[in-house]
Amino acid sequence: MTEITRDDHDRIRAQFPSLAGDTVFLENAGGSQVPVTVADGIRDYMLSSYVQLEAGYPLSRHCTELVDTAHEFVRLLMNGGDGEVILGPSTSALLQMLAGCYSTALTPGSEIVVAQTGHEANVGPWKKLERFGFPLRWWEMDPATCTCPLEGLEELLNDRTALVAFPHVSNLLGDIVDVRATTELVHAAGARVVVDGVAYAPHRAMDVEAWDVDWYAYSTYKVYGPHMAALWGRRDAIAELAGPNHFFVPDDELPYKFEVGGASHEGCAGILGFKDYLAFLANLGDSREFDRSAIESAFDTMIACELPLQARLIEYLLSRDDVRIIGPNHSDPSRVPTISFVHSSKSSAEITEVVDRSGIGIRHGHMYAYHLCEALGLEPDDGVVRVSPVHYNTMGEIETLIEVLETAMG
Repeated sequence: MTEITRDDHDRIRAQFPSLAGDTVFLENAGGSQVPVTVADGIRDYMLSSYVQLEAGYPLSRHCTELVDTAHEFVRLLMNGGDGEVILGPSTSALLQMLAGCYSTALTPGSEIVVAQTGHEANVGPWKKLERFGFPLRWWEMDPATCTCPLEGLEELLNDRTALVAFPHVSNLLGDIVDVRATTELVHAAGARVVVDGVAYAPHRAMDVEAWDVDWYAYSTYKVYGPHMAALWGRRDAIAELAGPNHFFVPDDELPYKFEVGGASHEGCAGILGFKDYLAFLANLGDSREFDRSAIESAFDTMIACELPLQARLIEYLLSRDDVRIIGPNHSDPSRVPTISFVHSSKSSAEITEVVDRSGIGIRHGHMYAYHLCEALGLEPDDGVVRVSPVHYNTMGEIETLIEVLETAMG
């Protein structure tokens, strides 16, 4: 595993100007901070290149190339050579769009399976299709393990199953689902998968080719970039759908046929700024040398930074007999450092109120995993306390949080 020195970590933190302020950012699962390369990319684009695409003059051609290059970079980031990247404002918006496309493409009576552990972004759009005559079936969670077992999914699959929607990582639980095994099971039944990668992508290198998925979405603003999202689709899956863009946009003009209104141009400039940050993490002297190995190297560095933080926080929470971790209570690479817990007598709101006053950013509630909270017997609005460090956080910040939690929980 990559070894990270104090100097290495200081260099990483120096790339994020916001970290020099008074707030400790431990609510990164809701949205990460951005490195200076991302902010500079957006600023430079808007001050020098803010024109429409696809015109014949040089500056417009330059901007068209920039947006195309951003799509290509995200495809490389997801290792999605045999597919297309569709950019949009959020994962929720992209999956709403995708469900809308399927509402006119599915055979009447087709069934959709949804994981009970899912974020509403990959639950709500499929629930809405019930009114079109497509029954929804729940892939239920085992409360003892907080996972959706493959045996339970296998029982649901039949010749009417069209889609299975599930998270790669629950944004409340933090455990990493075996996407490849799940996809193999679904494909054997003749159905497609729609995977929510939002809580996975800030911590591990995506690889849609290795997982053999049909659709995979993540939010760039939770992966150190601008407030956008990306949806990767296999070309054969895309070919089954009619894109929602204007009638005069040709069906084969991809991804534009699925990008109503087009992607944010300045956001694409910011996405390319994230590429420069990954090159920095991979110790590349020149981002033009950037390739798939650089992505994997950068995420190896992130993992090395994060594992000690999650280990210390889980160790502390396990030391208290009045706290229950919601999700896996071990610390190893099989989970990400998104850690949720509840207290035996204090509400999640009470705890976060104390932490908020200390200048540390965390969050409580259902985290848009509303059905999961209900299945766990938790009142969704109070939900859990969630702490979500990432690679730029420090052990000192975790220790400070622990001190504050000691006060908050008594």
